[in-house]
Amino acid sequence: MMATPGDVLLVRLSAIGDVVHTLPVAAALKRRGWRVSWIVEPAARPLLEGNPAVTQVVPAPPARAWRLAAVRSAAAELRRTRREAALDLQGLWKSAGWARLAGAGRAIGFAPRWRREPLSSVLLTEQAMLGPEAVHVIDKNLALLRTVGISALGLREFPLPPTQAMAAQVAERLQAEAVGDGYVVLNPGGGWASKLWPAEFFGRVAIGLRDRGLASLVSWGPGEEKLADRVVAASEGAARRAFPTTLLEYVELARRARLVVAADTGPLHLACAAGAPVVGIFGPTDPARNGPWAPADLTVRRRPLCSPCHRRRCPVHEGVMRAIPPEEVLKAIDRRLDAGTPIGVAV
Repeated sequence: MMATPGDVLLVRLSAIGDVVHTLPVAAALKRRGWRVSWIVEPAARPLLEGNPAVTQVVPAPPARAWRLAAVRSAAAELRRTRREAALDLQGLWKSAGWARLAGAGRAIGFAPRWRREPLSSVLLTEQAMLGPEAVHVIDKNLALLRTVGISALGLREFPLPPTQAMAAQVAERLQAEAVGDGYVVLNPGGGWASKLWPAEFFGRVAIGLRDRGLASLVSWGPGEEKLADRVVAASEGAARRAFPTTLLEYVELARRARLVVAADTGPLHLACAAGAPVVGIFGPTDPARNGPWAPADLTVRRRPLCSPCHRRRCPVHEGVMRAIPPEEVLKAIDRRLDAGTPIGVAV
């Protein structure tokens, strides 16, 4: 169905990695002349405010601090602009609710089979089917654009706000802490405990990187300081905790790194969007769906019987990440470093 370009709302409220995987949708819409609004919770707002592909950012109250007054305020802001469509790219009750509350002419999302909360599709005015060609979650998101006449599967363009100021700040901090160009970012944290690789294994990787002449910086987010310190303690002096970074400062830290090593978490996907070389460590989730997309990037995985599994707690995949030895990750690191820096990654 063809649609004349106009105003469209993207509903992708959280999390960091999921917002990153939705950025190509905004890029594709902008290319076709659409004006993109995006409703998002606070954690991911820095990726959208000032983003060249996003005309308006509407703050959504976080789920953990839900207040009726905040919901009414956000809904009122949404309704100030008449939009042709609202696209629910999250597949939850709350995202479908925002798509409907926006008052757009069309509230579009995927049919129940492809939603995290299938019954939430009743709030939509249109339900789309997903074909087998959309394997990666990025292409699943892009497939929803067919409902407004855009075919963009395969697009890997990740618009981000300008980061020149952050680049200068990161360069200054690296110089102040005497960190040379040959460093690797190790990110042990993330949202789901079942997807994380043990801190002591990251420490052993740092020791292996030191043997290869590479320094290790352990990145961390809010509340992850102790986790980063556990990696440092296990590294026998081979790693140091990185200085605190905002999301966009982390982008610049990753861009300067020889490599980023992380599990299936927001920092991994943000590093991929920044064009950094990566090695991903996967267990319950499928790297074909959630993993790095640059051809040279690598993943190391142990596949549990429940795979692909997106449950935060699951007795079947519990402990599967511990089955991935540091030596195997180091072999992948060697292969990825030998492959060099990816070419042609759009940022």
